[in-house]
Amino acid sequence: MPEIIQLSPHIANLIAAGEVVERPASVAKELLENAVDAGASQVTIEIRDGGMTFLRVTDNGCGMAAKDARTAFLRHATSKLRTAEDLAAIATMGFRGEALAAIASVSRIQLLTKTPGALSGVSLTLEAGVITDESEAGCPDGTTIIVRDLFYNTPARMKFMKSDSVETGRILTAVQLQALAHPSVAFTLIRDGKQLLSTPGNGDLSAAMYCIYGKSCAHMAAVDSRWEGYRLTGFVTRPTDARPNRSMQTFFVNGRPVKSRLLTAALEEAYRNQIMVGKFPGCVLHLSLNANAVDVNVHPAKTEIKFLNEKTAFDAVHYGVLGALNKTADRPAVQFKTAPAVAPAKPVGADAHHTVGADAHTGASKTATAKQDSFFRTMTAQEYKAFSQAMDSAPQPSPQAAAATWAKVERQSGEALRQEVIRPAIPQAKPMPVLPQEPMFSPAPAEAAQLPPAAQEAPEQTALPMPQEIPWRMVGELYRSYILVEQGDDAYLIDKHAAHERILFEKLKANQEAISSQALLIPQSVRMQPEEAALALENKEMLLELGFEIDEFGDSTLLLRQVPMDLTPEDAADALQALVGDLMNGRREKASNVRDELLHTVACKAAIKAGWHTDEKELLALTQQVMSRQELKHCPHGRPICISLSKKALEKQFKRS
Repeated sequence: MPEIIQLSPHIANLIAAGEVVERPASVAKELLENAVDAGASQVTIEIRDGGMTFLRVTDNGCGMAAKDARTAFLRHATSKLRTAEDLAAIATMGFRGEALAAIASVSRIQLLTKTPGALSGVSLTLEAGVITDESEAGCPDGTTIIVRDLFYNTPARMKFMKSDSVETGRILTAVQLQALAHPSVAFTLIRDGKQLLSTPGNGDLSAAMYCIYGKSCAHMAAVDSRWEGYRLTGFVTRPTDARPNRSMQTFFVNGRPVKSRLLTAALEEAYRNQIMVGKFPGCVLHLSLNANAVDVNVHPAKTEIKFLNEKTAFDAVHYGVLGALNKTADRPAVQFKTAPAVAPAKPVGADAHHTVGADAHTGASKTATAKQDSFFRTMTAQEYKAFSQAMDSAPQPSPQAAAATWAKVERQSGEALRQEVIRPAIPQAKPMPVLPQEPMFSPAPAEAAQLPPAAQEAPEQTALPMPQEIPWRMVGELYRSYILVEQGDDAYLIDKHAAHERILFEKLKANQEAISSQALLIPQSVRMQPEEAALALENKEMLLELGFEIDEFGDSTLLLRQVPMDLTPEDAADALQALVGDLMNGRREKASNVRDELLHTVACKAAIKAGWHTDEKELLALTQQVMSRQELKHCPHGRPICISLSKKALEKQFKRS
């Protein structure tokens, strides 16, 4: 066995550099964190050649004295820890004391620093971690570090570097993260003399987000909630603005950018039953908690953390986001695109007229489905009551207005609606009692003698006032798919299938009992792959809880003897195939999640379909529910239920304004 020796400081620093410094973006991140810890309010980053040959970070922080400047480049030198107990409550961005030593070991560095009140600063020059020159220097308060020729003495690392544009993009990402983590600090990034990013540093997170994301973040929902000592602030996207991946999910814990599966799961749980399959929410969220309740000393790059109480952290994010989404507007407006000015062609006969009309309808139909930006909650009544403290500001339906509208529907129809499932979830209006009262203005004795006997005997009666009815009017139905409603200076288009599907889903979800099922007189055969059939039989009990009773029929075929209520045997077979497919892909979620997915299918299959002829009474009942219940915003798959069109926007299209 070879002799065991202790590595030299230089080799140890190179190993540390391999863990901490992967590329120029790693250098930028470490130096930016040091600037923030130094109390800087302005930080400027300048790079050339993707940061490989030149990277300068200038801040106006507290600076360093000459002695501290020399010590800062020693390994494990730090101003942020003194005792072992400090490791349990780390509140700064850096703390290990490895970053400067690691960076210096693989580059050439020049340092200029000065403390406030000092007559002069200090200049240090280092090469491969060794100080080669030290002198006094005139410089402003703060610190400037110039990193040149990164990895010049470790050429093996060079082959892992990408093009200058790629490395610049990674540095830009690192600066953006720090700008979002610390909106009170003004960050400026300059590449080859051109400014790539500048944030105001006014403490407004939305301003920093606008500098980074532009107008795409204008319609995000603000989050500000407290949960058992945790505070959550920031912004989240609305479900219709969801993205095809998780690249825009940004989390900060006590100001530190982190990657956490726990926080990602909590965020996406808040969107469950509201977002389309294959789409993901975006966010910029800050979670603040006691420093001793989180361990940041898990990963050399400090991007992974551990929570002391994971459930509390999960709930803080989940219900904080859910409460914010409940406050969002629920009537997204139709967005018209401004068409370029084109000389109108002279129509020829009736055909030209119809063609223009058809094109106009087609354009309106397409734009009516664009940029929907509303949302609503998925909590049941029991869950909502349990977590009322986090949801106290969420919008609620108006029982009085809905009751008045329902009474109007009953008067018009003269009978209960045929489908009990589309009755409103709120209590129906009770008949208002008529109480005998003394007349408010009694007639004088002489006048009373002139009244008819019946009038003299019957006491005056005053009826209690009825709740004011909602001032909306159902105009009609478009394409047997959309209900047109007028209310004041606004018009609304309601997707009847989406509305009915949501109402059915909420009713099914509120019923926590076992899913109702029906036995088939003739069992439905379902043929699967051998491994799928075996997996379905292994999970036979779980499928039975969801309403599916299956038996083995041989030759990789199953018999469906019992299926969920409201599903045809064919639809039930498709749903079973989908469930087994999820099991094959390793998707073994909680029983409640699987139940919700099945309820999606049941509600979708049982709901009124677009293109079907629907009775006017049913349309009116659907309309009154959507107009009176603020939580009816999206179907379970994330599609909007109702969109608005203002009179002003319509008049603008007709050149009336």
